[in-house]
Amino acid sequence: MKRSVLTRYRVMAYITAVMLLVLCACMIFKYGFEMGKDLTLVVSQIHGVLYIIYLIFAFDLGSKAKWPFGKLLWVLVAGTIPTAAFFVERKVVREVEPQLAEAAPQPVKV
Repeated sequence: MKRSVLTRYRVMAYITAVMLLVLCACMIFKYGFEMGKDLTLVVSQIHGVLYIIYLIFAFDLGSKAKWPFGKLLWVLVAGTIPTAAFFVERKVVREVEPQLAEAAPQPVKV
């Protein structure tokens, strides 16, 4: 597995998590203070598109890391729970880093 697979996942995990928090704030303003209806619509659509990209990258990482279905499902759902993607991303990185180190070619000593 290439390091770029993990990097793509990490970037999208952070972007998705931040956009979900922004969406939550917009929803509070929309329903709590009756303002920002148009902004909420735009943010929700942007988050939806970014979440689809997150799903693709997370599924790619999970298939290359050979995760069981339950773990893959948890990582995929983490993009829908506010702040969960931050914690899940950290755990995924800790678990995948050793696999990347094992797959990296060892330098030849001369």
